Amino acid sequence: MKRHLLALNSVLIVTAMAVHPGLARAQHSADLDCTMQFSLSTWSLVYKQSEGRGFVTCRDGQSMHVKIVARGGGLTVGKSRIDDGTGRFTDVHSISEILGHYGDAEAHAGAGNASEAQVLTKGDVSLALSGTGKGIDLGVDVGEVTLSQVK
Repeated sequence: MKRHLLALNSVLIVTAMAVHPGLARAQHSADLDCTMQFSLSTWSLVYKQSEGRGFVTCRDGQSMHVKIVARGGGLTVGKSRIDDGTGRFTDVHSISEILGHYGDAEAHAGAGNASEAQVLTKGDVSLALSGTGKGIDLGVDVGEVTLSQVK
């Protein structure tokens, strides 16, 4: 009896995939195009801390407000602000995968007009950030960037 039910379920699944092949591909989509607009304030004196907000939108219509917190340390000093930054996520299958802790290592130098460009990783998910703003900073640091949902 169990073999007959298993065989029937297998036939139904194969038939459903043949009739609606998009269902199988949607569950294993290679990459969901998600971008983020953000602002970020940073200060550092050996210890580095950044805080900001962002808005993530994905091509499938999903969106989410996020809080950005970065902490790290190294040979670093300065204060800067990015007001109109952009980010692009890669290897995302669902918007919920953007949340969490990303590894961060960077070298930075700027005075007056500040610019930011870096790539963060969290497992298979990557986030490329870029933006311009104002400030002064100099250093090398290693840390962690955390994205959490704002409710």
